[in-house]
Amino acid sequence: MQRTEQNPKCDTSNKFKKQIDISELKFPDEKSPILTHAGDSFRDRTNTISESGNRNWIYPRKPQGKIYNLRTYVSWILLAIFFVIPFIKINGEPLFLFNILENKFILFSIVFWPQDTFIFAIFLLALAIFGVLFTAIFGRIWCGWACPQTIFMEMVFRKIEYLIEGNATSQRHLAKMPWNFTKIWKKTLKLSIFFALSFVVSNLLLSYIIGIDELGKIISEPISKHTGGFISVLAFSGLFFWIFSWFREQACTFVCPYGRLQSVLLDSNTIVVAYDHKRGEPRGKYKKKRDEDLGDCVDCDKCVQVCPTGIDIKNGTQLECINCAACIDACDAVMEQVGYEKGLIRWTSENNIENGDKFKITGRIVAYSVLLTVLVASVITLLLLRNPIDVSILRAKGQVGTVMENGNMMNVFTMKLINKTSEQQNVTFKTPKYNGKFTYIGMEKGVIEPNSIITGTFLLEIPKSELTLGTNRVEIQIVNESGEILNTVKTNFTSK
Repeated sequence: MQRTEQNPKCDTSNKFKKQIDISELKFPDEKSPILTHAGDSFRDRTNTISESGNRNWIYPRKPQGKIYNLRTYVSWILLAIFFVIPFIKINGEPLFLFNILENKFILFSIVFWPQDTFIFAIFLLALAIFGVLFTAIFGRIWCGWACPQTIFMEMVFRKIEYLIEGNATSQRHLAKMPWNFTKIWKKTLKLSIFFALSFVVSNLLLSYIIGIDELGKIISEPISKHTGGFISVLAFSGLFFWIFSWFREQACTFVCPYGRLQSVLLDSNTIVVAYDHKRGEPRGKYKKKRDEDLGDCVDCDKCVQVCPTGIDIKNGTQLECINCAACIDACDAVMEQVGYEKGLIRWTSENNIENGDKFKITGRIVAYSVLLTVLVASVITLLLLRNPIDVSILRAKGQVGTVMENGNMMNVFTMKLINKTSEQQNVTFKTPKYNGKFTYIGMEKGVIEPNSIITGTFLLEIPKSELTLGTNRVEIQIVNESGEILNTVKTNFTSK
């Protein structure tokens, strides 16, 4: 079968060509008002904004196919995880908690206190590098398959919209219809369900911030006791409702920075959803008697009609593409109908299309992998070496050493102890190089509750004979009831 080079009107390069007049723009068909642009002019604008600056509302056709079914199953699993995680606790601590208000962060039931900020920062950096590495290899597959925005929009809210308003053609017809009984009840039903779901999602999201127990109090107790929490839930609900009912794909195009970062994260070796222009061009309508001068693309624009962001994948990789692969299912279905080989649109790289090259592990991928390994190893090491009890001991301000009646020197200290474990700790203080005697004020029997902070004061007496005049450097050990040293700090002790 003859293959021809890419049509100049469908250049997949990233270079801008001359601007065209608006008269050169054309509609694929009456049912799909998504503009197809000649040359590279599609890069000068987004599909959701018209020439006059108004919103171009996108009505994607309902996807069908094996990949869409797989995405649906993956979405069910991720949604189940999202809804279940807040209820999972290990040793009394939630699996995840991001309490910005109280500076308390929990990852996999490990509590990160303000003193652990550097560990948490390294973890977030490792997560970012993983995202960079994953994108360099697989493109924006996260956006189409795992991003909460996409999962809720395409797999929850969009499905409800299809169920109530019908497919793309019916939705477009309903939008143009005058406000009669049919339109009013359908829109009211849809928007009511949208707001109810937004309210549920906002409550669940709040549980990741304040914890499921605190959320239960807000729900069960009078609103007057939790006015701030109730207002927060309503605000989140309104935001999600606005995003899923109106803003939609524009969140990915205009708000999320990830799409714009792909220009520096992707390269010709990255595996993305791509149109094989060498096989497909020049395009032409399907005929029973095949024209050998044409490529395999029958110019049906089904790939455009199912795209949730309204792009034409035949124009090449674009920042709006979320790699959902709906266009692959649509194209494969057409290829099967006309008797052509599937895979005209497929997961592949630019190098594979241009030269038939297989995926290669490049120097950039190796560098990202090494950096990620170092960061992950650093986080694990720091967590293993992290002291279970964080201690801060300072000599009380304005206090000087006092000579006791028994001849010992006494200094007053303030302390702050943080129990980073999920177990109660019974601790005592020891001075290994001195015969020190501790008198505690504000810490009953040395008991520290799990994941809690206590502050207090203690008096330290040391025989004067063991000290030198002036300032002495004293080492204090924090020991649990089994004799294990949990932490060691040094502080100044004055003698006169």
